[in-house]
Amino acid sequence: MARRAGAPEVSAGSMADIAFLLLIFFLVTTTIETDAGLDRMLPPMEPPTEEPPIIKQKNIFTVNINRNGQLLVEDEILPINKLREKAMAFLDNGGAPQGSPDYCSYCKGKRNAESSDNPTKAIISLKNDRETKYSTYITVQNELVGAYNELRNRESKRLFGKEYVEMEAEYLNPETDDSVKEELKEKVTRIQGLYPQKLSEAETSKE
Repeated sequence: MARRAGAPEVSAGSMADIAFLLLIFFLVTTTIETDAGLDRMLPPMEPPTEEPPIIKQKNIFTVNINRNGQLLVEDEILPINKLREKAMAFLDNGGAPQGSPDYCSYCKGKRNAESSDNPTKAIISLKNDRETKYSTYITVQNELVGAYNELRNRESKRLFGKEYVEMEAEYLNPETDDSVKEELKEKVTRIQGLYPQKLSEAETSKE
């Protein structure tokens, strides 16, 4: 009686090689999406003080965004396209009297005694509702940052003949020569000191 031939065997080693190659293929070709964040330069950490500094209410510029995207600026409804102008007027007010330690010699504002004393004292407080649209929040934030940059550009052109945003971009560019960076660092830091970006952001609590 003839013996029945067995089924052909499959090489397990070949299958393992194929699976390994497929794994490598997917690892190499797969792209992982990364969330884009906001490019912001954080202020340096300051050493703790024994007593917190006293902040005058007039040195705080309040901006609140409600769930509908409306702005309440200094307790008044304000359209977004007027926010930058309003913030610049606050930052550049220079309300401290001449001869006082807080007097601002470079400010070109109205010098209203009831508004901010000096750009170094001025703080912008931004609060939003939890249901505020992300696009609205970013638009408001960009307008406030734009207010700082416009004032910085003005002083940078007066002192160095070049806009601040251009110098900052060149300073942050990794391809910029180290010697040029060192020179730019001094200028950028000086302008930032004239109008330090004190932007406090918080989410309003919701019951």
